Amino acid sequence: MRVVIAGGSGFVGKTLQERLLHAGHEVTILTRVKKRPYEVEWLTPGSKPEHYLGKVDAIVNLAGESINGLRWTSSKKKRILESRIIATREIIRIIQSLDKKPEVLVNASAVGYYGMSESKTFTESSLTEADDFLASVVRTWEEEASVAEQLGVRTVFARLGIVLGKDGALPLMALPYKLGAGGTVGSGRQWLSWVHVSDVAGIIQFAIEHREISGPINVTAPSPVKMQEFGKTVGHVLHRPHWLPVPSFAMKMLLGEMSDMLLCGQRAIPNKVSEYGYSYQYPDLEEALKNSLP
Repeated sequence: MRVVIAGGSGFVGKTLQERLLHAGHEVTILTRVKKRPYEVEWLTPGSKPEHYLGKVDAIVNLAGESINGLRWTSSKKKRILESRIIATREIIRIIQSLDKKPEVLVNASAVGYYGMSESKTFTESSLTEADDFLASVVRTWEEEASVAEQLGVRTVFARLGIVLGKDGALPLMALPYKLGAGGTVGSGRQWLSWVHVSDVAGIIQFAIEHREISGPINVTAPSPVKMQEFGKTVGHVLHRPHWLPVPSFAMKMLLGEMSDMLLCGQRAIPNKVSEYGYSYQYPDLEEALKNSLP
């Protein structure tokens, strides 16, 4: 298949590209600065990527400002939202411009859609009335991508959990342990819906290749854990103590609104891909961390 990836130079995008190529698919990357033959320029003045794409079987949209960082300032929040809207609208414009529409669009999303809860379990059929920043971004993002459905393109909303790997959020989360000062974050009772980056790529490929899959899918491991267990497992893998608690007020002072991701969390279960038979490479947290932490 010919797969076009927007945001293909990022943490998840690179892993997905390698997996698709290994499976025999052809990959084209949409990028602002074209450096390689398999890249096509987009989101720059005058760029018309549809003129260079030819036949497209699938599009994966991973583009958007990273939510990682120290604080969500008003300007950072604006970039997080606008980058996703601009990229997704351009994807829709490209689809409209193609003589033959792709069979599927897999649009990245997040389990933040469901809001935060210590007690609820969220599956793809769960509804949300959450009004926090991430939930509002995800809803808007998915609404923009859903235009593809009206164009006759099968559309999948890949709601990612916390992605574990050698890049991304994990190095920052593990840093206190490497310094010998790791411990439970907040109450420790909050849920962490994690997934290894190899399984993110695997689930996206699975969604591309299985035509019966559409709508939201939770891209998470089947075994979410509470933050206290996550911290203890990180300490065990790194052979470091888990002893120094990080109180909620300290996290809020350091990270501001962004701290809600770590202090509140949600328990998201990947019912849909499990029902369709996806086989996880890293269903176990300890094995996922052993692969991800030096």
